[in-house]
Amino acid sequence: MIKVQGTRRAFAAVVTSVLLSGLLRPAMAADETIRLGAILPLTGPGAVVGTQEMRGIQFAMDAANAKGGVQGHKIEVIFEDNQAKPDVSVLSFNKLVDLQKVPMIFTGYSGPSLAMAPLATRKKILMINAGAQSDKLTKASPYLVNTLPSTGDEVAVMAKYLVQQGKKKAAVLFENDAAGIGGRDDFLELFPKAGGTILAQEAVQFGQTDYRPALLKLAAAKPDVLYVVITAGMVPLVQQLKQMNPDFLVAGTTFMADPAAIADPASNGIIHTQVQIDAPPELSAAFKAKYGDDMDFFARQYYNAAQIMLTVIDKVLSEKKPVTGENLHDTLFAIRKFQGLIPMEFKSNTATVPIGINKMENGKDVTLLQVTAE
Repeated sequence: MIKVQGTRRAFAAVVTSVLLSGLLRPAMAADETIRLGAILPLTGPGAVVGTQEMRGIQFAMDAANAKGGVQGHKIEVIFEDNQAKPDVSVLSFNKLVDLQKVPMIFTGYSGPSLAMAPLATRKKILMINAGAQSDKLTKASPYLVNTLPSTGDEVAVMAKYLVQQGKKKAAVLFENDAAGIGGRDDFLELFPKAGGTILAQEAVQFGQTDYRPALLKLAAAKPDVLYVVITAGMVPLVQQLKQMNPDFLVAGTTFMADPAAIADPASNGIIHTQVQIDAPPELSAAFKAKYGDDMDFFARQYYNAAQIMLTVIDKVLSEKKPVTGENLHDTLFAIRKFQGLIPMEFKSNTATVPIGINKMENGKDVTLLQVTAE
């Protein structure tokens, strides 16, 4: 016969084990803070973009907390600086998950996101990427959700447009990393399919500031268009291109939407694909009043991603479920359609959104055309 005391001890041991494994969690206190994570480049070559991404997230969370949070819970985001480095990102991921116990992490940049993806799968931590576009991200992890289309989707739009405009001979300048190589490969495949020809390609390093040797080699091929796939160092690039006085068009992806480059007169005439996401004037004004800078593309993207997360958390709490990575993941796909700064639907782990082609002109980024997402 089993003694009652022993049964209680056994039951207590099982409950303790389950609690420690995270399979069963006590209900949250009414005023308990919900902590989330963000791993972004806040120093180094990617800091300009990373800072705007951080501001977009924090701006959304501050507004929510000013109204009482989500069902009485304040939302805190713990930011980690990964310097856009995959190895640093992995360390930051483990720190946030194992020590801070965050159930989800905002991320950006392809290399770091790909490095963290297996950890997200294994530990069931939801990751939202609103700034990286490597095609590999679409299948990296069921727990990695992308609010931007893949580079391949953007390249397809631009390749067709360039050929329609009579720009059929291209040279490619790409960054020698996951994002750059992926975009290069997409263009090498899709531009010829659209009717174009690739004349030359040159690789540069992430954060490089002297592009002249590569640009001179590419210009010697006499292209109609230079297709650019780099994620940092945009200002020196546009300035060095201007000094060359090229007779070819310069085109690129969302990565080119650096506000400093757009504001530089040297960028006049450059075109690029971009998700068509705008902010209401009052929101933009409030952002500028707080940070002193315009609410650029990346700030809008991460503000929107934060709004998605707030909506998901609200539903999880409404259903009396613990705020775990697994519950956040399942609830996001149960909701599927979101209407924030832009209509967004998750038919897969990569959102379906409208893509447009923009032109940099006189300090503005003006939409030339918009392609309805399929």
